[in-house]
Amino acid sequence: MPQRWDLRSVVRRVAGGPPTVQTGLRSRPGELDATTIHGVMELALRVGEAMLSLGAAAVDVTLAIRRVLKAFGLRGAQVDLTFTSITVSYDRGVGAYPLTMMRVVAERLPDYGRLQDVVELARDVGERVVPPEDAARQVDAAHEALDRIVSAPQTYRRWVVTVALSTLAGAVAVLLGGGPAVALVAAATTAVIDRVVWFLGLRGLPAFFLQAVGAAIAALVAVALFLARPVLPFDPDLLPPSLVVAAGIVVLLAGLSLVGAAEDAISGFPITAGARAFEVLVLTLGIVVGIGFVLDVARRLGVPLLLLDPPQNTTPLLVQVAAAAVVALAWAVASYARPRAVVVAAAVGGISWAVLSAMTTLGVGPAVASAVAAAVVGFLSEWASPRLRVPSIVTSVCGIVPLLPGLAIYRGLFDLVSSTTEIGILPGVAGLFGALMIGLGIAGGVTLGEFLGAPLRLGTRGGGRSRSAAVRGITGRAPRQMLRRSDRTSAPRGAAAGDDTPLQPGG
Repeated sequence: MPQRWDLRSVVRRVAGGPPTVQTGLRSRPGELDATTIHGVMELALRVGEAMLSLGAAAVDVTLAIRRVLKAFGLRGAQVDLTFTSITVSYDRGVGAYPLTMMRVVAERLPDYGRLQDVVELARDVGERVVPPEDAARQVDAAHEALDRIVSAPQTYRRWVVTVALSTLAGAVAVLLGGGPAVALVAAATTAVIDRVVWFLGLRGLPAFFLQAVGAAIAALVAVALFLARPVLPFDPDLLPPSLVVAAGIVVLLAGLSLVGAAEDAISGFPITAGARAFEVLVLTLGIVVGIGFVLDVARRLGVPLLLLDPPQNTTPLLVQVAAAAVVALAWAVASYARPRAVVVAAAVGGISWAVLSAMTTLGVGPAVASAVAAAVVGFLSEWASPRLRVPSIVTSVCGIVPLLPGLAIYRGLFDLVSSTTEIGILPGVAGLFGALMIGLGIAGGVTLGEFLGAPLRLGTRGGGRSRSAAVRGITGRAPRQMLRRSDRTSAPRGAAAGDDTPLQPGG
């Protein structure tokens, strides 16, 4: 019998369903007293501050804060996050004043070992709903656990970081076609840069000037090598100064939050993304100022600077892949990652260089080739993190370090400072713009790869992040409980830590 198309059936077919974006929802006051609510909000803020300070993205920080709040029944709490501060506000209902707290993120230093512990703590706290009668004890236990994490010693001593950065510079020199002499000089130069920058940083020198000083030291070594060419006991072509500077630039660029800025922008945190991007720009300008100042002074003193192109890179591809793996491994160690994560980061770094080499062989431009290689890094980071139990942020950030355009930046700066032709500074500007395109391609590519790989995580369905997908993507581990078995709550197995309130990005 044919279906009747009366007015009511037409209305039912065209009428909309529930709103896609729920907004303007009321807070749902819980059963906690004011003192316990204060402790819960402080715990959530401390977790967020630690994560943001140790290198997490804004979306992961916000999700972790909401998990902690919802576990204790503070549903409907508002979370606002910027690059330097986190604010949480909770409406306690009729007859009570709203409670608002804020913490400022004063320091930002990648420490992926402690970041993994903080994220595991946030996940364990939010694993199930905490009964009101047990909330005070659970809050105190979580605060004590967080105290132990943030006060624990770092994974490696500071001299190990210096050795790792020196190894990174030497491996970058090999990637660019340099021989053992170039690798040795680049490693020694980077060791000096790291110790000087670390010494000045302890005395409060702003990061912009630290970048400028580090770049200036690399440029000074290049000028010294150029002046020493007539008296070198070996063929001076075996020690191109440009490779030494390029290796130093890659080390200085590796600490910049390119990936974080791109991920925050795509994840709906424009303020935080803008702040991160501006910081990257300022610190990159520090490198430009440091190198440009040294080259300009040398030119004015009569040093006949020439951009000596390095010899053609005849290093076998397998050696290049191994060097790229060492680069990623070294930066993972410098970021205090755990040994398992260091090994996985090395593998992803080697794969990234292999993809870049393949794309270059096919005739693809450097910006597009770098973007494709970075996308592979992001995809592998999301796919492998739960299977190998490593933080995905380590593999994604460390895996792109071999792709950073250190040599392109130096070429552009050299042309900019030393231009004496009729076309003036145009070659230098074009070179720096090309390096910028490579950097943007890397940032966008790795972020795209992460979003493409997110649905393939273990236990994840669909294209979006599940309630614990972002946290599992950082930790790479299966859920476990924070407290001892005797301390666990008696909440029913089916109780969830969160509610249906959607995430509202604040940054």
